[in-house]
Amino acid sequence: MPSPGATSVSSQHPLDTVAVIGLGYIGLPTAAVLAQAGKKVIGVDVSQRTVDAVNAGTVPFVEEGLETVVAGTVAQGKLTAQAQTPEADAYIVSVPTPFLADHEADLSYIEAAARGIAPTLSGGELVVLESTAPPGTTEHMADVILEARPDLTRDPGLPTSLYFSHAPERVLPGRIMIEMVENDRIIGGLTPQAAELNRDLYASFCRGELLLTDSRTAEMAKLTENAFRDVNIAFANELSLITQKQGIDVWELIELANHHPRVNILQPGPGVGGHCIAVDPWFIVSADRENSRLIATARAVNDSKPEAVLAKVLARADRLKNPTVAALGLAFKANIDDLRQSPSKNIAVALTERLGEGTVLVVEPNIDALPPEFDRHDNVELAELDDAVERADIVLLLVDHDPFRALDRDKLQEKVVIDTKGLWR
Repeated sequence: MPSPGATSVSSQHPLDTVAVIGLGYIGLPTAAVLAQAGKKVIGVDVSQRTVDAVNAGTVPFVEEGLETVVAGTVAQGKLTAQAQTPEADAYIVSVPTPFLADHEADLSYIEAAARGIAPTLSGGELVVLESTAPPGTTEHMADVILEARPDLTRDPGLPTSLYFSHAPERVLPGRIMIEMVENDRIIGGLTPQAAELNRDLYASFCRGELLLTDSRTAEMAKLTENAFRDVNIAFANELSLITQKQGIDVWELIELANHHPRVNILQPGPGVGGHCIAVDPWFIVSADRENSRLIATARAVNDSKPEAVLAKVLARADRLKNPTVAALGLAFKANIDDLRQSPSKNIAVALTERLGEGTVLVVEPNIDALPPEFDRHDNVELAELDDAVERADIVLLLVDHDPFRALDRDKLQEKVVIDTKGLWR
């Protein structure tokens, strides 16, 4: 840390123009709050649809409060979007990091972003990796850039110096615009100077504590947070399978156990989805398969839960002729439109394949059309909630969206109800 009265790194390297590479569920909110804080922000995305939406002051996905900020900052000229990487004082890389078939991280999007940034650099710029990734990825991103630009260096204090840092997001979909500003942030630099620059940039919009460390620790911290939740949910999901055979209400059981002052069991469900908890633990496993046995087992438990739900539905459907199943919810969590890694979506798709002569009525109030995974099936339709429940023999609750919570329970009379969220206890 600089001593009192010392010249700050950011005063030597003012970060007035910021390029955000990737305008997805994290990149666009990040761009929006930076623009709201007074920075000139240029968003970059490979999707022309996304670029056009942002430049029109609209958003390509649902997130509470985002569209208002985007519309305002675009109108003020603080936020624009384009397909090509521009020159900027700071770059924030917020692109996908999926995993490959062997659960190794796919770093190709980060590498492509790095190669796009490299030609624009002249020295003094900050490059921040926001994408969640395995330990060592920030160093790898730096290596890709410096391989393309051998005239530049990661050593601090020179006119040709670049500053690399990792600042993983830790926000909840549906509350991103609040938590982006209020939550504490972990910032890990390849050098202390890079961490300080990153801290000063994020201090322009973040009211939470900014915690400085090295890049590998920052990368591992984000993975650890999500792996902890994954292990906890796996424990709850395993309890749900055990209690089903014992005739015990798992939600009552967990509620009672959580009255212990040092017990906090999360809730079971149809599986684990989304871009974080269902993905990030694999980055720890792939980094050290020998010593990550608990984390790998938790992943296996949670990945197996959709099949257990499917088996329960099919067992009840086998007793009916031409059964109709209302599958309520496709998103990976309540009250959002994000279907990434969603076990609910996978269960609904599998039902259309394995229900035989039956029909699946999908209810997802946050989308206007079924995703393409359903296109090859003709026994499925997107339906309104009341119509689907009325027509169904089996009502399968997969996501605890607010409209499902508010459903008149009398409409469930005479129906086979399979509630994977404990919403209608």
